[in-house]
Amino acid sequence: MSASGGTKAIVAALGANLAIAAAKFVAFAFSGSSSMLAEGVHSIADSGNQGLLLLGGKKAKRAATEEHPFGYGRERYIYGFLVSIVLFTIGGVFALYEGYEKIHEPHPLEAWYWPIGVLVFAVIAEGFSFRTAIKESNELRGKQTWVQFVRRAKAPELPVVLLEDFGALVGLVLALGGVGLTLLTGNGIWDGIGTMCIGALLVLIALVLAAETKSLLLGEAAGPEQVAMIRAAVVDGDVVTRVIHMRTLHLGPEELLVAAKIAVRHDDTAVQIADAINAAEARIREAVPIARVIYLEPDIYHEATAAKGPDPTKTPGNH
Repeated sequence: MSASGGTKAIVAALGANLAIAAAKFVAFAFSGSSSMLAEGVHSIADSGNQGLLLLGGKKAKRAATEEHPFGYGRERYIYGFLVSIVLFTIGGVFALYEGYEKIHEPHPLEAWYWPIGVLVFAVIAEGFSFRTAIKESNELRGKQTWVQFVRRAKAPELPVVLLEDFGALVGLVLALGGVGLTLLTGNGIWDGIGTMCIGALLVLIALVLAAETKSLLLGEAAGPEQVAMIRAAVVDGDVVTRVIHMRTLHLGPEELLVAAKIAVRHDDTAVQIADAINAAEARIREAVPIARVIYLEPDIYHEATAAKGPDPTKTPGNH
């Protein structure tokens, strides 16, 4: 994901959510709708989440230090995980609590036109934000389905904004349903039920985000296409004859570590091997530009040893 594309989607979502939050709280003040209160808190949580994503992106640009020699790229993953926590606690749990209270003590809506008008406005604003996120994501998604894109994306920003905007639109529909049924029946319990549904939706989205960002925090390998490109770039057929084993790890969305044990000929000189390694590193960086940290270890390939398979008790690739 390009930094500019992710930032554009985040800023669009932030602007929409701030405007929507203000409108929802005004509607709650005039109507007393718990759906409006829950949706207002939801929008505030979303605004805070976009602020966290922007902060994470800024912190991730810091240069590497002696204490953190691989840089701060994973800051973006950390702040993406914080987003899921905020969405779960402030957005989801609060909505569930508010809905529970409203079901037990229902009361009719006042000035019903306020929540209806604000919800219509919110649908339009969220639709604009969602459209921006979809447009930015389509430039990177390729042939992947939306589920595959959310699960495989190494940059957390666009999946987070996509899920937040999708959840916001569904939540607005639920709020409209709760307010509408309350107006039709005169029973405020429907407003509470709508609020409970919004809370359950936010908790579900937060759990999905937490699972995906947890995987990124633990460390994910490069995608299959990138791995194949790196393998092809390493071997020159002259000095480097094959890749014995290789491991890749994302140090951040746009920074990849490559560690490989490569097979060289037994009669090559140290100078030949050193030149071959330098050339292989250059080919890797040309094929996969985000491969910025590369470690290549030369070794002699033995078919008999390779046939035994890896020993799970040893470091991968050690003989």
